[in-house]
Amino acid sequence: MTRSPSLRLCLAASAALLALGAGVPALAATPDQVKLPDGAQAGDYVGQDVMIPMRDGVKLHAQVWRPKSMAGPLPILLQRSPYGFGLQAAQGAFATQFHELAADGYIFVLEDIRGKFGSEGEFVMLRPRKTTPKGVDESTDTYDTIDWLVKSLPENTGKVGEFGISYLGWTTAMATIDPHPALKAVSVQASPEDMFLGDDFHHNGAFRLDYAWEYAATLETDPHILKPFEFGSDDPYDWYLKQGALDGYDQKNVGKPLPTWRNFVGHPNYDAFWKAGVTSHELPATPSVPDLFVAGWWDQEDFYGPLTIYDRQAKGDRDNRNFIVIGPWNHGGWAGASGAKYGPYDLGGDTSAYFRSQVEAPWFHYWLKGGDALKEPRALVFETGSNQWRGYSAWPPKDGVVEKHLYLHAGGKLSFDPPTAADAAPDRFVSDPARPVPYRPRPITPVIAKGSTWPHWLADDQSEFDKRPDVLSFRTGVLDQAVTIRGEAIAKLFASTTGTDADWIVKLIDVYPNDDATPAALRGRELIISDEVFRGRFRKSFEHPEPLTPNKALDYSIDLHTASHRFLKGHRIEVQIQSSWFPLIDRNPQVFTPSIYAADPSTFKAQTHAVFHSTAYPSAIVVDVPTGSD
Repeated sequence: MTRSPSLRLCLAASAALLALGAGVPALAATPDQVKLPDGAQAGDYVGQDVMIPMRDGVKLHAQVWRPKSMAGPLPILLQRSPYGFGLQAAQGAFATQFHELAADGYIFVLEDIRGKFGSEGEFVMLRPRKTTPKGVDESTDTYDTIDWLVKSLPENTGKVGEFGISYLGWTTAMATIDPHPALKAVSVQASPEDMFLGDDFHHNGAFRLDYAWEYAATLETDPHILKPFEFGSDDPYDWYLKQGALDGYDQKNVGKPLPTWRNFVGHPNYDAFWKAGVTSHELPATPSVPDLFVAGWWDQEDFYGPLTIYDRQAKGDRDNRNFIVIGPWNHGGWAGASGAKYGPYDLGGDTSAYFRSQVEAPWFHYWLKGGDALKEPRALVFETGSNQWRGYSAWPPKDGVVEKHLYLHAGGKLSFDPPTAADAAPDRFVSDPARPVPYRPRPITPVIAKGSTWPHWLADDQSEFDKRPDVLSFRTGVLDQAVTIRGEAIAKLFASTTGTDADWIVKLIDVYPNDDATPAALRGRELIISDEVFRGRFRKSFEHPEPLTPNKALDYSIDLHTASHRFLKGHRIEVQIQSSWFPLIDRNPQVFTPSIYAADPSTFKAQTHAVFHSTAYPSAIVVDVPTGSD
């Protein structure tokens, strides 16, 4: 099954936000910046324009950048983008994202994909696989591009690498479907995988409202400009509360239907529409090109994507050429200027420069230039808390860890001890859709706006939410020794509701000491280590939602994905549980309806939720911890 054009547009939002203001350097251009000026220069590199013929006669525009000071044949590094490559943006990239690679010496080729900027043909967002022998897709266009480059560019070695972030990560993944023999290495970075289960627009079926609306309104209101949506005098929290049914947002606020918004409201469940866009389903089961996957622990857009693609590709990786790096970054943060801090949290050094100089540059050097064997492990993972890079043979680790349960207890306690008879009574709270829990302290800034703090909201202090009656908090005592999580983290939750639907949000948190030994900005501060939302109606099936049975304790397994964190001595471990996260996640009516997108606000009802922690219903966070000291 192929994806409809509207689905491709929907799935491309991650990349659009990357270019529009999510805080990641983007090689974006305006239509009048298609051609490079004569003598274009970026550092030591000089650029020129070329037109590259495809098998169907269409020609794609690309910039070719070659170092002035390096003679002799050089390998080629390719990026393929829908955003264009303006001179100023290219110069910025050579100063940051490309800096370490450029110093090693490559021919950089920056290509506009079909139908964008200087390239001919029709643009199709996340173009699907070709369905006929004479058809074209991103895989064939990459193949034809590489074939022309190695045959036409003077002084090249015949070896090519490709890399990129978000949409550019996705085009890199597509290059591996039927790879050209000259493609010797790729790096798929922050690529989306599944837009209903874990990436930009839904998590476990729960709709990521603010992100999705700002994307659709910004990109589709006027095809000629990219103008962020104006919320007026309200912050987004208040603005969304005043809106009616989700189905009518576009007509009410921009006066016309928006294609992507129509896709959202038209496909409330995990149907063929969503399944057709799963990235790993298009890739070969047995990968043949070495791949360096890259992800960031605090990636707001696509953390699920690179880890899931890596995991699924690893199953057929017979030659052990799949590697992964997970660092302390937001979406694409490894390409930015400095990775020394995330929000107010010191990371012990410039983690972005470390990745680019000690991992990415040696990776491409080895596969494209040869030399000594790679020194990096198959999985290089940054352990937050201790601020250490650690190497493993795979991620999550298969050896050296054991599963342990952090149990919830009465009185807001959390421990590795199982519950007793004293924990029998559940904790209850009222979840009111008219007063949802904000996802960050207010006022909330828009996702796409000048000065937006969206890329770093996961560094927000969570202590404010402990005070709310609709947030349950469970804490350990002060740790007398460090506790390390290394691998899987899953919330095993037993909960009930007086309604017939509910959302469950679980946050695993590091609570910093409130003492003179702690930096003033961090005293008593609470940092999210791992989190996730689950929409109750999908408890049994994402394809076929069902109402919940009122007042019945039901079990939920909520994947918090993986974590690598050390809770230091003197800190506490906390778990927060709530039922709204607004407007990051849309409000659940808490009364089952076939489509929440069409639900009228009058159907939204306050309900009483209960979280159990008894011997019969032992709610816990199940985590992997190391078996030895290190």
